[in-house]
Amino acid sequence: MIAPSILSADFARLGEEAAAVGGDGTGNGADWLHVDVMDAHFVPNLTLGLPVVQSLRAATDIPLDCHLMISDPDRWAPGYAEAGARNVTVHAEAAHDPVMLAKNLRAAGSLAGLSIKPGTPLDPWVEVLRHYDTLLVMSVEPGFGGQSFIPEVLDKVRTVRNLVDTGHLTVLVEIDGGINADTIEAAAEAGVDCFVAGSAVYGADDPGRAVAALRDSARRANPHRWTD
Repeated sequence: MIAPSILSADFARLGEEAAAVGGDGTGNGADWLHVDVMDAHFVPNLTLGLPVVQSLRAATDIPLDCHLMISDPDRWAPGYAEAGARNVTVHAEAAHDPVMLAKNLRAAGSLAGLSIKPGTPLDPWVEVLRHYDTLLVMSVEPGFGGQSFIPEVLDKVRTVRNLVDTGHLTVLVEIDGGINADTIEAAAEAGVDCFVAGSAVYGADDPGRAVAALRDSARRANPHRWTD
């Protein structure tokens, strides 16, 4: 799965930017549209909020993948599920009761995602992940786009991939940060299912073709997992 991040899109043309990665109806477009929500508290930057997500939901058929880099997600996250997001991801470092939050997100209509920063160990969260649908491994520090990929986080990807493949977890493995033509193959080989890409897509002359090229690179790197 390829999830272009609108953090790198033109905020004045978000509807058009979503359409640019929508594909041609043959499965070549984006699988999810990644929406980075930042509150200037959990991370220093400030980006989009619920009203923009509601507008995007009305403007595109691409499922929305909302990544909430915010304080107190227990209070705010269910609203994004109620707005129609397909997947709502909260940070392990910010959630007060992550198990109850996962239940509330599912009850509100979305998948429940848990994200961990590059420096956050995976082991303390394995049991909690039994209540979640996705794990978003951050491969940069959350808060800003355009950062360089941190390859050391792939050890966490390999660990959770093994837990999924052996039946101990059922999460979809997602990665976010510095994904481009130079890094996606290593992430695919480690076992990532869903790749968030910002500038690699929206910095290209043709964002739709950039999505297709990233998908092809991932398939070449892990042909046994990535099939048509």
